[in-house]
Amino acid sequence: MNSKADAGSRFGLVLAARRDLCLDFVNTLAWRGSTPSESLHTIADVAAWCASSGAILAGALEDPAGWAAMRPGRAVALFREAIEIRESLYSVFHAIASGGHPAEQDLSAINGWLERTPRRKALRMAAAGFGWAAGSARVTDAPTLLAPVLWSAGDLLTGNQLARVRECANSKCLWIFLDESKNGTRRWCSMSACGNRAKAHRHYARKKAG
Repeated sequence: MNSKADAGSRFGLVLAARRDLCLDFVNTLAWRGSTPSESLHTIADVAAWCASSGAILAGALEDPAGWAAMRPGRAVALFREAIEIRESLYSVFHAIASGGHPAEQDLSAINGWLERTPRRKALRMAAAGFGWAAGSARVTDAPTLLAPVLWSAGDLLTGNQLARVRECANSKCLWIFLDESKNGTRRWCSMSACGNRAKAHRHYARKKAG
């Protein structure tokens, strides 16, 4: 980020976000039901996650670690808001996956952040597909940094896949995921991880009981 960006600039394209991108962001805090494992500790970590996930507006970030080092107070505030966004998204999708209704305060918070994201103005062709041309906005704003995540959440909440939002059946894991299995009965975040652990636990319990 730089002073020119701080004043606001016209961003380029962001490739259309996956509908479950918001769930990937929620899962940056793992093992919520046991000993939580945090993967985001600074705003530079958030920016790196955005870049690796393709969840970033073109031109929105330049040297986030350097920017944060020069503006520690603003960096801390931006990071805290990014985590607030993540936790509100978790609360909403946890409630849905559990068969309940999201709290009004969480929906209101997400709506407030959506209002602060750059406007998706038009579709444009890009090398890897289609992308959104976004309007001007401040890059030191967490909703701008996480705009594709928030757009993804809005699209998922209003789309026809919402009923397939699931929470891992491993009570120690609690990852949120989109069930894209054919019959819609997936229970685990992944069979190779939590699914196999559950199978091994059942096998051990049967042997012990026998």
